[in-house]
Amino acid sequence: MHDLIASQFLEDFLLLRPGSPSGIKIGPRRHRELEQSGTGRCPQWLVDAVRRRWPDLDLTGHRVGEAVLVRPVSPFGYGRASYELNLGCNYDCKHCYLGLKKFEGLSWPDRERLLHIMRDAGVLWLQLTGGEPLIDKLFPEVYRCAFEQGMMLSISSNGSRLHNPAILELLTTMRPYRLTISVYGATAESYDGLTRRRGSFDKFLRGLTAAHEARLPMNLNLIVTNTNAHEVDAMEALAERFDLPYHVFSNMSPTIYGGAESLPAQSQEYLRKRKPFTGCSAGHTFFHVDPHGMASICKVGRDPQIPLMTEGVEGLTQLGGIADALLLRQGGCTGCQLQGSCGTCMPLVQLYRKAKAPLSAYCQHGS
Repeated sequence: MHDLIASQFLEDFLLLRPGSPSGIKIGPRRHRELEQSGTGRCPQWLVDAVRRRWPDLDLTGHRVGEAVLVRPVSPFGYGRASYELNLGCNYDCKHCYLGLKKFEGLSWPDRERLLHIMRDAGVLWLQLTGGEPLIDKLFPEVYRCAFEQGMMLSISSNGSRLHNPAILELLTTMRPYRLTISVYGATAESYDGLTRRRGSFDKFLRGLTAAHEARLPMNLNLIVTNTNAHEVDAMEALAERFDLPYHVFSNMSPTIYGGAESLPAQSQEYLRKRKPFTGCSAGHTFFHVDPHGMASICKVGRDPQIPLMTEGVEGLTQLGGIADALLLRQGGCTGCQLQGSCGTCMPLVQLYRKAKAPLSAYCQHGS
């Protein structure tokens, strides 16, 4: 198993260590040198650079091929992606943007091929999400394969399975870049009330404690709804007790189908004005893949989609044009004088419109 990853990332060439938030820029010449080294011993510049960045890792006398996974350069230019393993979940949260939670997904041979397509596209940072990814029956195989492809892995989870010994062993042996854990309350009453699953708060605390004791890299998303808004201070205190960074997420979105069933969970007190939308990398250097291997520019702008299992990595070349078309202001937004300060991208606007949401949820004209 590799200690380090040498990889292209967009215009840069990086040396990274699984489980570590830091890295080293090495440039194309040194990346090429490592690629050509094969079974040769680690060059002195590599030994010295690694010792300075990670003092506990000594490559003296080690061979490049044993210590460093050198990823080939990709012509496709995608550095990041997210992969929805399934839409199923062990919770039934009132605010969930997924709508119908179906336990469907690709077979293992197709998932393995999909991960190879992502590698060939240049994906270095991969987010594994769902649904709840840790309850997917093929999660261990997906995680292990992606790790072995030299991807820096992040997992978005509710944390309910993090105390499972097999999961803990996998994540401590092949360390993720980050675990992002959603927090739905600071007490069992509010937490279980939002998830609509009795005992979910206890499972969350067990998982959070186990991952913290294993020193896994984590941050928390504090999800504020009308069920738990009175516990925001307590949720922040929980994050601080574990000494974990956190982000307060309070704006509810329609479902991915444009359904309105998630919107009543909005706490009006905590409805926040979004930062101005000035564009993003969706479709150009980032893409999303759903449980059936359908690629889209992101989790929100899901149509049109590219069937990667039939079109392969070359199908991703269509996403740039799709992104440019989807992000253009249209409908009632055309010519709006407030576009410069609008915080809602056009695909999200379209979902709010389908859900017949009040303007105040997404548009400055309604505030």
